[in-house]
Amino acid sequence: MPDAVLAALRAASHEASGRSNHTDGVWLADDEPILPGVRPRYMAAPGSTAEAAAVLRAAAAHDLAVVVGGGLTKQDWAAPPRRCDLLLSTRRLTGVVEHAAGDLIAVVRAGTRLTELAELLAPAGQQLALDAPLSGATVGGTVAVSTSGPRRMLYGTVRDLLIGVTVVRPDGAVAHAGGKVVKNVAGYDLGKLITGSYGTLGLVTEAAFRLHPCPAASAYVSRRAADPADAARLVAGVLAGQVVPSALEIDAPAEGGLAVVVLLEGTANGVAGRAVRTTRLLGGDAAISDAPPGWWSAYPWGPGDVGMKLTAALSGVPALLTAALTARRQHGVPLALRGSAGTGVLYAGLPGTTRAETVAVVVDALRAAAGAAGGHAVVLTAPAAVRERVDLWGPVEGLELMRRVKRQFDPDARFAPGRFVGGI
Repeated sequence: MPDAVLAALRAASHEASGRSNHTDGVWLADDEPILPGVRPRYMAAPGSTAEAAAVLRAAAAHDLAVVVGGGLTKQDWAAPPRRCDLLLSTRRLTGVVEHAAGDLIAVVRAGTRLTELAELLAPAGQQLALDAPLSGATVGGTVAVSTSGPRRMLYGTVRDLLIGVTVVRPDGAVAHAGGKVVKNVAGYDLGKLITGSYGTLGLVTEAAFRLHPCPAASAYVSRRAADPADAARLVAGVLAGQVVPSALEIDAPAEGGLAVVVLLEGTANGVAGRAVRTTRLLGGDAAISDAPPGWWSAYPWGPGDVGMKLTAALSGVPALLTAALTARRQHGVPLALRGSAGTGVLYAGLPGTTRAETVAVVVDALRAAAGAAGGHAVVLTAPAAVRERVDLWGPVEGLELMRRVKRQFDPDARFAPGRFVGGI
């Protein structure tokens, strides 16, 4: 029996692409990867903003729930969607639309992998200064989930580097915000709004970013710390020492130990001199290396594990670190902790085999400690048993405002329904 919905999606894709025999843009999802908790009926991979808009208009006409996927590296983050009829892939939305090297600006399609973008920008001696903690992550997914790594301390986050965005709303309307000039802030709030929305407000097809020159040299200065108080003393010394670190990381692996690592970037002579000063500031067994430690810019968990994001005011980082190590000892769990002592963003990981009840107790402890330290604790990813037992988001301010924004953008709740905080 002919599938009328598939035919409508294909017709929309054909018309927008200008190819009458264009059959590779929409297909049945029988052999595609299954999203956590749901199996989509249809797949679409539009090759342009116009084609994506046409497909989404057809999807809206048939009341299809839509989930957007890029590299599919973070589809297990947050809650699974309540339903998904159409998985829209950005795999064909790739490449650099424009690179204004003189203005340090690049407009990039959403499906472009961060590693690809780095290779494309490198010949001009420029970079998008966003770390890629997960291999295969795309520009669109990075914006949707607002991931960042150690260098956020110097360069900022996605919200800081994003200066323009093209978004296809759930009804198929195309919206543009910002521009290609760093000082142009018109419509910038849409870029901020879409960043970190987990794909619940629309499809990002293009993003304009502020770039930075690639540093000529870099050095990593590391030292072991005896305990959280000692680590806090070392961090404070570096921050007061005016060595201008690009990143200041703490690593507390599950097997024990504690390390502070400082990343310095710049000219060869400048980095060499600052590295020597940093070893003096750290003292003890501080060492300089040209290469990062093996754990650098990676989350302290693997596939199927429990992963958390913890935030705190800078002054609260030592207390949060102490609470994490205390929870590890009290509950006998191999809790790993890693993150930026310079921005107050830490990540915690537990094996996926940890009992859900134990995870819940640890999450409660870390959530209380993060709150007391002026921050929050969110469970990013976890096995199904843990998701059933634990509130992934915890208390969130402004939830009613978020719901009003969702209703404004997606009144029928068809875009990634249920993935975001409060079931949005």
